Amino acid sequence: MIIGIPREIKDSEHRVGLLPSGVYQLIQRGHRVVVEKSAGAGSYYLDEDYTEAGAELVDSPTAVFEQADLIVKVKEPQPGETQLLRKGQLLFTYLHLAPARELTLELIASGVTAIAFETINLNGRLPLLEPMSEIAGRMSVLVGGYFLAKHHGGSGILLGGVPGVLPGKVVVLGGGVSGINAARMGTGLGADVTILEVDVERMRFLDITLHTAHTLYSDHAHIMELLPRVDLLIGAVLVPGAKAPKLITREMLRCMRPGSVLVDIAIDQGGCAETSRPTTHRDPVYVEEGVSHYCVANMPGAYARTATQALANVTFPYVELIADRGLTAACEAKPELKSGINVMAGQVTCPAVAESHDMEWTDPDKIPG
Repeated sequence: MIIGIPREIKDSEHRVGLLPSGVYQLIQRGHRVVVEKSAGAGSYYLDEDYTEAGAELVDSPTAVFEQADLIVKVKEPQPGETQLLRKGQLLFTYLHLAPARELTLELIASGVTAIAFETINLNGRLPLLEPMSEIAGRMSVLVGGYFLAKHHGGSGILLGGVPGVLPGKVVVLGGGVSGINAARMGTGLGADVTILEVDVERMRFLDITLHTAHTLYSDHAHIMELLPRVDLLIGAVLVPGAKAPKLITREMLRCMRPGSVLVDIAIDQGGCAETSRPTTHRDPVYVEEGVSHYCVANMPGAYARTATQALANVTFPYVELIADRGLTAACEAKPELKSGINVMAGQVTCPAVAESHDMEWTDPDKIPG
């Protein structure tokens, strides 16, 4: 099989879909790997690293898409890339289609089989999303604390406090992977951290694991009780494959103190606040109702080398399996891979995506090979 690695063109995205070590392993197994020049530069993987591993370097994304049977990316196809996709080609990347109707329609029209990292479900876990959720969760406290600084428009609260001064208050909406990592960072800095969650067993786990963080059942009344006192609000809710629920309305946001910060990790799935809209690393923050909003849609891209390595750790086994056996046999070997198929042969194959766009969905098993 021919595997293609284009350079990411999403604003401020510096990750790359495949490490040189992965290229070497694929070539040793008889595959070809075509890499666009400078694809790994943002993560400090040089073109020489890829050529030494045996990759073929090409000058343009067009050359990658024209040759490859399997395209491995990090972020969803950008304008200009969707036109390069073709019928029967495999695309393996983060897609986040629930809030992206236009992209969904473009993938349908292309005839590509689009496999989303974030919807591969293994016994209730999302193993290809977890490493990026860990990074985003840890980042959320770092960037939130940064934008709490007065000279960045914040309230001037130091999250950890100092002797004689109370620490800042952090509220995390959702106790999943990103939420628990946000809470770990917050408690590590000495902040007063509360996690809101609806799963009682999850709250018991969080209570045992995070000794200094508080847990609270997530409902409207409890959120309203906390908002007037919170300094950093972190949205870490996730419904796999679907739009994030809007837990924070504009009216609720008005209860927060001026200069407080909202970091919406859920922005890839549409965001969990009514006032959230995607931002970039170049221009990460805007103010609504006196609250600074950090809604960068590719947060882990800021720490590209760490994120690329963490992502490759979990994606490469699937890349290798698909390359070796083809998608049908790969799904038989690892049945969870089927849950990653979002679009196939011009049809939506993920129920959550179909529901988000009021479309019909088709089981991929019922689509003729």
